[in-house]
Amino acid sequence: MLRSLAVPEGYVLEAIDDDIGKCADFLFDDRDWAVRYLVADTSRWLHGRKVLISPAQIGRPDWETRRIPVLLTREQIEQSPPLDSDAPISRRYEHAFNVFYALPHYWLGSGVWGDYPLPSSMTAEQQVRIEPRPSEPKTPAVAPQALEETEHVHLRSLNEVSGYHVRCVEDGTDVGRVVDMIADDVSWQIKMLALDTSRLPFSRKVLLPVEWVESIDWVDNRLLIGVGPDLVEEAPEFDPSEPVNIEQETVLFDYYGRPRGRARD
Repeated sequence: MLRSLAVPEGYVLEAIDDDIGKCADFLFDDRDWAVRYLVADTSRWLHGRKVLISPAQIGRPDWETRRIPVLLTREQIEQSPPLDSDAPISRRYEHAFNVFYALPHYWLGSGVWGDYPLPSSMTAEQQVRIEPRPSEPKTPAVAPQALEETEHVHLRSLNEVSGYHVRCVEDGTDVGRVVDMIADDVSWQIKMLALDTSRLPFSRKVLLPVEWVESIDWVDNRLLIGVGPDLVEEAPEFDPSEPVNIEQETVLFDYYGRPRGRARD
């Protein structure tokens, strides 16, 4: 099912043995358009700590009770590698995170999740560990020089990108701003952007497949898209209170001409 990523912000995170806090943000990969981490607000428990949780470590969200199950214990989370709340996520930190939790590296392999079809399959052969540290991490070795190449880390915050203006490459017209992202709650791949077209007549929200994003200007806080302003203006209206079903997704991709899927660089 396709779901809004803005909706789970504030959902309770339920670990194996107790609640750990609330969902505060998502970090997504701007190359593969996949959610790589959920950011947990644990301020009432781990003061001053920023905690990341991989989609491989969560169960299916309960949309009715507003809870997200986390397949870890509080002790595991507390003893995970500390992260500077003001620093960007480096490849070196991701490596340490994966070693600690015995997770495969998603950036090794040909798919969005490396050699695994879904994040849940990255831990399918492992039992959820109750001990705080795995004795024999099963992550592949990574050359030290690769860990220094932080320029290859493409992680961005959903909260950061929300509000970015959207401009058509065709004629330089600004057609609105990003207000949400729509992701598959099984694969955690981002399929669409939700745009508020307040700069166009008859303000409303519309969806745009991520395949139409040409580039992101992180300096000017702007997304450049490869469709014209008329196509965006006349796109089917999006109701953020309703999940996007397969019929709506089909209609949307038919409307935009079914752009070819984005490949890994």
